[in-house]
Amino acid sequence: MDFKLKILGSNAAKLANNRHHSAQIITIENQYFLVDCGETTRTQLNKYNINLHKVEHIFISHLHEDHYLGLMGLIFSMDLSRRKNDLHLYAFPGLAEIITLQLKHSHTTLSYKIHFHALTPGVHEKIVENELLTVHTIPLAHKIDCLGFIFREKPKLRNLNQEKDLSCFTLEQLNALKRGKDIKNEKGDLLYKCEDYTLPPKKLWSYAYCSDTKYFENIIPLIKGVDLLYHEATFLEKQNERAAETFHSTSKQAATIAQKANAGKLLIGHFSSRYKDLTPLLQEAQAVFLNTELALEGSVFSMN
Repeated sequence: MDFKLKILGSNAAKLANNRHHSAQIITIENQYFLVDCGETTRTQLNKYNINLHKVEHIFISHLHEDHYLGLMGLIFSMDLSRRKNDLHLYAFPGLAEIITLQLKHSHTTLSYKIHFHALTPGVHEKIVENELLTVHTIPLAHKIDCLGFIFREKPKLRNLNQEKDLSCFTLEQLNALKRGKDIKNEKGDLLYKCEDYTLPPKKLWSYAYCSDTKYFENIIPLIKGVDLLYHEATFLEKQNERAAETFHSTSKQAATIAQKANAGKLLIGHFSSRYKDLTPLLQEAQAVFLNTELALEGSVFSMN
């Protein structure tokens, strides 16, 4: 299964240095998931030719304005283009109130239905499950309630080994082999061993999005071994006191989390506007965790 992550925004708090507020679009097969929705998200979606109607799930990590301020514009744009398919929105309960008030006072009746899924602060729980994947929340440590999200591909069937003679099997037996079952007779005697006729399924991918948070090792067991990790890196280490005061992380701290979690690749973002040149943040992270990249607007990261 193809997984693609496109960065729409990478800056913290203010729009600066040609960087936008936090937003990412995840494409899995033909399903689109938007994670956070900063002020210019609608513009970024248009820039990268992403069809608004294909976005069916939106996840908002917390209710600081740089993570949700673009949502109402997106909702109204979907209505103006006569969207019909339902939209699923995952956020803390206060966002439902914000949306309802804006729709009420603008006398707007949407052309589509919004399903609001209220998130629970401080809880690691499954919030989405379909035939392709699951999405769980990741409790973070920020000034207000904040959650990250981890996307995991669901286990796949084993692959039939086409180099073997499979003509002796019934369709029911082939399906059993793909499910990892040995073939036995009515007495329970082994006839065919699954491993002799099948190959292991392809490795399952996983992606963790850790939005605004201070250095917080409690997340490590939840993201252990993740293939791709996004972790905020608002400051350089020399501003670690400022990071602690604002409940944010340094690039070194983000890399330390990636290292301790044994992540495959680290993406850092949510950069302070004080840094026009992001090279020092990248270098600081790579000194701890080499496989680190900047989560810059327009960048695409894929797993197949």
